[in-house]
Amino acid sequence: MHTKISLPTEEAIALAAQLIQSGELVAFPTETVYGLGANALDAQAVGKIFLAKNRPADNPLIVHVAAPEAAEELCYVTPEARALMRRFWPGPLTLLLQKKPVIPAVTNAGLPSVAVRMPDHPVALKFLKACGLPVAAPSANLSGRPSPTTARHVLEDMDGRIPLILDGGSCKVGLESTVLDLTGIVPAIVRPGGVTREMLQSVLPDVQVAETAMRPLRGDETAVSPGMRHRHYAPEGRLTLVGGEADRVEAACKRLYREAEIRGEKACLLVAAERLAKYEGYQTYVLGSLKEPETIARSLFTALRRMDETGVREILCEAMDTDGIGLAIMNRLYRAASFRVVKV
Repeated sequence: MHTKISLPTEEAIALAAQLIQSGELVAFPTETVYGLGANALDAQAVGKIFLAKNRPADNPLIVHVAAPEAAEELCYVTPEARALMRRFWPGPLTLLLQKKPVIPAVTNAGLPSVAVRMPDHPVALKFLKACGLPVAAPSANLSGRPSPTTARHVLEDMDGRIPLILDGGSCKVGLESTVLDLTGIVPAIVRPGGVTREMLQSVLPDVQVAETAMRPLRGDETAVSPGMRHRHYAPEGRLTLVGGEADRVEAACKRLYREAEIRGEKACLLVAAERLAKYEGYQTYVLGSLKEPETIARSLFTALRRMDETGVREILCEAMDTDGIGLAIMNRLYRAASFRVVKV
């Protein structure tokens, strides 16, 4: 199969919609990451997503809609959900709600719930409106790899696997959407993202962060959201997080870096701009600024892909605070590192 990259002209969006309507796959930009879309109501089409990504079947998908009212056809929308839609849609917030029978089991991994969101990207919204149906879309990468935030990233993983990529430029958020579970007694963040806990609490004060958001699932626990059970966001090299008092973190990072060199492995430190001077003489990649953690979120997956491109085998990264979007950044780093953390 030949994979075409197209700028989002009216003709390209019309072609993308026709592909979706005929049961094919299309990669498209959102404000979070690029999605790999299929008709959410067509089980055979959704099955192609899992094949293209080599994605485990027990990993549920998020269904994207062009307007809040479109969610009513897919799930039972509660008053709390409507309040959140008014405040955060379109935007990087996914709501987990009780599904209606129209949702095929393959789309939501056979769960009683379904995840729905309305993306905040002009190309995504034009594409969804042109499709005229809900689009199931995980990130447009091979399963386990860092998520794509540019069309080039998508092509790296999906070349020859899908017919079309709509190129909408770089994603402005850079991390997948927040997933908020509204099916329980207390609203719970099961995947942190661009809509932070603090923002959600301005609408629903009792919002909590699920314990499972920041640890591996146990064997008997169900993955109700993407990104909970399987290896995710991971580079080919070994990523280790180092947390603790700043001076000790610096010393530990330098020690682990030198040990990698002794083993003959190429090493690199992922650092914030404010910490760069501490690592003079070491190979580094600046993620962004601690004063503007959104810059770190935006560059994280590009950084992890860059590690693969340059053959880095030992990747070291200082842990950061989990206030605001820091919670989402650390969630992705924990999972990319397979929860490999050195505490000093």
